[in-house]
Amino acid sequence: MTTLSVIKADVGSLPGHVKAPNKLINEVDRVLEEGKDENKITDYYIGRCGDDIDLIMTHDKGKNDSDVHELAWNSFEEATEKAKELGLYGAGQDLLSDAFSGNVRGLGPGSAEMEFDERESEPFLTFLCDKTSPSAFNLPLFKMFGDPSNTAGLVLDPSLHEGFKFTVQDFYEGKKADLACPEEMYDLLALIGISSKFAIEEVKKKDGEPAASVSTEKLNLIAGEYVGKDDPVAVVRCQSGYPAVGEALEAFSFPHLVPGWMRGSHNGPLMPVSEEEATPTRFDGPPRVVALGFQLNDGKLVGPRDLFDDPSFDETRKKAKKAADYMRRHGPFQPHLLGEDDLEYTTLPDVQDKLKDRFE
Repeated sequence: MTTLSVIKADVGSLPGHVKAPNKLINEVDRVLEEGKDENKITDYYIGRCGDDIDLIMTHDKGKNDSDVHELAWNSFEEATEKAKELGLYGAGQDLLSDAFSGNVRGLGPGSAEMEFDERESEPFLTFLCDKTSPSAFNLPLFKMFGDPSNTAGLVLDPSLHEGFKFTVQDFYEGKKADLACPEEMYDLLALIGISSKFAIEEVKKKDGEPAASVSTEKLNLIAGEYVGKDDPVAVVRCQSGYPAVGEALEAFSFPHLVPGWMRGSHNGPLMPVSEEEATPTRFDGPPRVVALGFQLNDGKLVGPRDLFDDPSFDETRKKAKKAADYMRRHGPFQPHLLGEDDLEYTTLPDVQDKLKDRFE
């Protein structure tokens, strides 16, 4: 069986939170190449979205494999040392521990993985985000796997017609539930529309075959304080029993509002962009998503194709810019500002304490 592991981290950027520079990528590449030579992984590609470095790795060791996760961790540590040497902002920001302990879950980096037997032709997409949280994938994944207005195959293709099963995570309770679509569609929507509490972690076919996986780590809940935006990644299998590539991409044709953006405390439009344009600058945003398409061939990566590098998404980007203008005009007011319980960090408790005697 082949395992796909996409592991990401922000370990330094130039300048501020804009882009991980090539010198950091070179350190990561050196470590992963050594791991490939030692047969820890079969193949890899290093992607970037904003200040995040995204490791797309293939191997045959299964999910949460200690050797694979340690390889990713070591590559991020080497890049962190280079970031410190260069005086980069946020050096090692997402590494919340001084030592590796089995796998990266709970240590800061985000991880999305799936294990499966390769089909004769195995196309898959990786979606890389910056300046947002795991719930940013709730709407697109529902559209891909649950909405026939987006995915015609749910109506037309017998291999999709039975629908899919969604695993939803409750961030605050640390629990998960599986809901089947279309049978439990309304229950599913009741949960995933609340982006601060619930996120889709996995999508599977009714027979259990994996279809999509999302990194759902919440950095502020792990660290107990604001340490950076979660910047999730997702893996989606396509074609022959799964949404077509075009159906999966269509789910991002509407730049929906997602939490994150500046200081992790604002709502903003998710803008689909090429890797080259995944350099958020305006108010540290707006939030970005990159789509890289691959074919798997005996565990080897063929590709990628930078799929949002396409004029058909120009109108989506225009809408995102207009939405960003509209939201920014609110300044420090809602709905641009997140609700009190969703703010990654805030002075509100201090202000309330200072003024408590003045409220009569």
